[in-house]
Parts: sequence; C-alpha cells; structure tokens
Amino acid sequence: MNTVASLYASYDGRGQLYPRLNGDIRADVIIVGAGLTGLSAALHLAENGVRVVVLEAEQPGWGASGRNGGQVNPGLKPLPSQVEKDFGPIYGPALVHIAWNAPNRVFDLITQHNIQCGAQRGGTIRAATSPSQLAPLRQLTDECLKHGWPVKWLEPEEMQARSGTTLYCGGMLDGRGGQLNPLAYTQGIARAAVKVGASIYGGTRVTSFTQTEGAWEVQTASGRVKAERLIFATNGYTDKVWDALRRSVVPVYSGIVASAPLPDKHVERILSRHEVLYELGQITTYYRVDGQKRLLMGGRSCSHHLQGALAFPYLIHRAMVLWPELRDISWTHGWNGQLGITLDHYPHWHEPKPGLLACVGYNGRGVAMATLMGQHIAQYVTGQGVPLFPPSPVKPIAGHFAWKVGVAGRILWGRMADRLGWSA
Repeated sequence: MNTVASLYASYDGRGQLYPRLNGDIRADVIIVGAGLTGLSAALHLAENGVRVVVLEAEQPGWGASGRNGGQVNPGLKPLPSQVEKDFGPIYGPALVHIAWNAPNRVFDLITQHNIQCGAQRGGTIRAATSPSQLAPLRQLTDECLKHGWPVKWLEPEEMQARSGTTLYCGGMLDGRGGQLNPLAYTQGIARAAVKVGASIYGGTRVTSFTQTEGAWEVQTASGRVKAERLIFATNGYTDKVWDALRRSVVPVYSGIVASAPLPDKHVERILSRHEVLYELGQITTYYRVDGQKRLLMGGRSCSHHLQGALAFPYLIHRAMVLWPELRDISWTHGWNGQLGITLDHYPHWHEPKPGLLACVGYNGRGVAMATLMGQHIAQYVTGQGVPLFPPSPVKPIAGHFAWKVGVAGRILWGRMADRLGWSA
C-alpha cells in the first residue's frame, strides 16, 4: 500500500486492509474507487439488496476522501439563486435544498453506524478577507435566511472573538457545517457497507473495461468482474483507463499542515466553539482545531506529492500572520493530495452509455457532497430517484496536458488578486 503520512493516518495507522481481488466474480454493480462517492453508493446499494463490488487501487480513503481538511461544509460554490438559474425550475430548487443541507446526511450516517471519527458540529464560517467580498457574502446570507436556513451574519468584532484574529472584515456562520477525521469517517463508511453485504477489494487497480452482451466487464491484474452496471467514482485520481473522464477534471493539489496540540490559552481563542473556517478569495485558506487541540491549516500547494510540515511554508506563514502568538508552536505533520475541479465549479454526473455512470468534480466540498452523491447514485440505480445533477456528456478540457502549468499560473494570479483585495 502506498501510504500517506497524514495526521489522520498517524491516528488510525493502516486501518483495515481489504484483500486483493483474485479470480473472476459477478455482481449487479461494479464501483471503481473507494472514496466517499463509491463507498456511500456501495452502502446505500447494499442496504437495498444489490450485489455490489468496489475495486480500489490502494485502500479505502487513500485519496482525497481520507486526507482532506476534515471540514463538512454545506452548499455549492455559486449562490443558491445562481444554481436555480443554471439548472432551471426542475433541478434547480431541489438541488439547492439538497446541497445546502448535505451535512445532515454525513452526521446522520455517523450516528446511524456509530462511526468514531471525532465529529463535531460547530458550524462553518465563511470569512471575508477584504471589503470587496462583503457584498456577495451579504447576498448569500440574505438568500440563506430567505430559505429559513440556520445562518448568522458576523460583524468584525464577532469574527475576531470566534477566530482569534483581527484580519477579517465580516463573515457568515452556517450552523449545519462541522468537522471530522475524514480517514476515520471514510473507513467507517467502508465497514458499514461491508456489514450490509458490499464486497470491497483493495490493491486492485482496474486496467480496462469493456461492454459485452449487455454486461460490463472490468479487468484487473488478478481478476475480472462482470455486472450490469459500472460506476466510476475516481474524481481527482481518475487515470487513463477512462482517459476522457480523466481529462474532464483538473486534479488540483491541496496541502494541509497540522500543529502539535495547542496550549489551552490558544484553544480558548481560536474557534473554541468547534467551528471550521474557510477564507473567501481567489486562493483560499481553511482551518480548524480538532478534538486533540491541533490546528489544521489547509490551502493550495505545488502540483506534486509533498510530505512534512516544512514542505508547506505558505500555510505556516499564513498561520503566523493570523496569530503571531503561535510563533513558538511546532508543526508535526504536512501532506497534500488531489481534488477534482471542474470548469463550471459544479459536480458532474455522466452516463454516456446504458449502465455506465460516473460522478466527479466536488471542487473542494467533497465530504458532504460526495456522501450525498453516493446516496443518490444508489437511489437512481435502484429506480428510487433521479440523478442529483442533470446528466452531461464527458467533455475533456482543452489543453489538459498542461494542467500543472495552468494551475501554477492560476495560483500566482489568485494570490496577487487576494493581496489587492479583488473580489472572488
């Protein structure tokens, strides 16, 4: 197994290792990828008596689902009114309601399956770093209040009281958000899926897939699986097995650093009510304090594998800007990984052929949205619901081969725009 030296892996070690597929088997549904989309789909399918097989190249939670910032955030990037405009009167209102309440499904599953993942529901703060961000954030607050959602506008004084820094000029608290250990949560969903009948195979990379005589056949190095339906849930780690799908998302790298446990005097000042916070802007930083009193800071990183806190000087510098009094704390962990970004900032639901389905592109909001997407995949497959997003063709991004150069340029431009206070 290719291990990732994240803070979460240090808590949970290697976790449960799932066996490699050996031989040929049959199923009703094959799922490629044991992240939150695939595992949530497997859980909800198996609960409905569907024979489901999950094939994972590494182990459940190895990718973004198990090494993200641990924030459970409501909503999509565009405003609710923009979502309704973009998706029309049939999909729009339902999608707005479902997406902004997505954390409910996460915390319900944690309770239902007794998943020990350090879950805390203190809300999500969207923090304005410049005055130009206040008007759009006010509009979002007003729209949320019109829907009757549990949000609250935060003036600079309350932002300082909650965050422990004077650098924010306003914010919005959404009470539906929260935090968790994402690796423990993902592995908990995997255990729950197996308990109700799903089969999960680790160390089993898919090498090809074909459709023959109305069934889908997936080939691995050590076996084959046949089923009526095939679901790709590979997101930012989609490989050349389905190259068009791989080129339809940009695998942007996000890095995270974790501190040693903070002294109580700092824990009492920084997000002491267990909130999580992400900054608005072109290139955002996000952070939380976990149940072990560690500060976790996240944000964009270089587009290659990095480990160790010193590999992410920008994040440590940002922490020192926010809280100069933390200059003497130590940073014990640092890691990064790939998340899937789409050009329109929406997740995509693809069904290019009967029985072949793919869902990718969570744009940094994957904990809640991927869990929800998996549930809706299961409902769709079992005839109990419609797609969460309107199905769209797989469209490779022009010039995708140069994505690392493009991402690097976008980060430099975004950081300059943030310094100048331009609105996101």
